[in-house]
Amino acid sequence: MEVHARKGSGKLQQQITIGSHQLLSDVPAALGGEDSGPEPHDLLAAALAACTTLTVTMYARRKGMALDDVRVRIAHGPAEGGYALQRHIEYVGALGPEERARLTDIANKCPVHKTLSGSIRIETQAA
Repeated sequence: MEVHARKGSGKLQQQITIGSHQLLSDVPAALGGEDSGPEPHDLLAAALAACTTLTVTMYARRKGMALDDVRVRIAHGPAEGGYALQRHIEYVGALGPEERARLTDIANKCPVHKTLSGSIRIETQAA
């Protein structure tokens, strides 16, 4: 799968295409944009949140756990010379402490979490 980005109709707006899906990214007016879409770091945080909820939900269904919903909140921003993502997970349902702990272990194994926690290499080719 490839992701494509190109200039959108706004001052700094970017049109992102992912397969058959399209979305916008932008920055707030204070940074010269028009706030017509999430900032790129917000999209990164959203990827972690979505991957977490999907992974936990699939696992709970497979194991027959009484998980009614999983809600994830990601706070993020620069920290200590790098970037930090703080994830808060809320499990909704009749789950015991052991099940909640297991679901948190599974959340830490979601593909995006593993990608962000591992070594990332970016290779750039310019035309």
